[in-house]
Amino acid sequence: MRNKDIKSLDELKLELKQLKSEYLLKETLLKEDVRSYVKQFSPMKLITDFFSPKSLLKLDEKTNLSGSIMSLILPMFLNKTVFRGSGFLTKSVAALVSGKLGKSLDAESITGIVGKIKSLFGSKKKKDVNFADYGIPPDSETY
Repeated sequence: MRNKDIKSLDELKLELKQLKSEYLLKETLLKEDVRSYVKQFSPMKLITDFFSPKSLLKLDEKTNLSGSIMSLILPMFLNKTVFRGSGFLTKSVAALVSGKLGKSLDAESITGIVGKIKSLFGSKKKKDVNFADYGIPPDSETY
């Protein structure tokens, strides 16, 4: 906070205008930051990042161990949770689609998705502590 000596009504009005302009500037900056943050983690952005045609067409399908595991686990997980009350035809189509999708997932895309989700919740940064430097060396006799 500022410690100013306001001596007249005009100075008070000027100070109010300055504070209001600072408030409005900070408000617009905060809105812009929120918009950029929301765009960064939108569902379409996540889908386009990890399920692009380049990532879906992997050349090393024999060595893609995580994709093989996901092609087995993902259909079972979806049939037990999402498609629990569905019929045989719906479950089989879901199993085929999720099996193909699971094969295309590799360790890089899985860690990328987990990293994006983790950054949503764990984005607290440690701030550096700024010490005031008064120009007096710590070992001087002025202490």
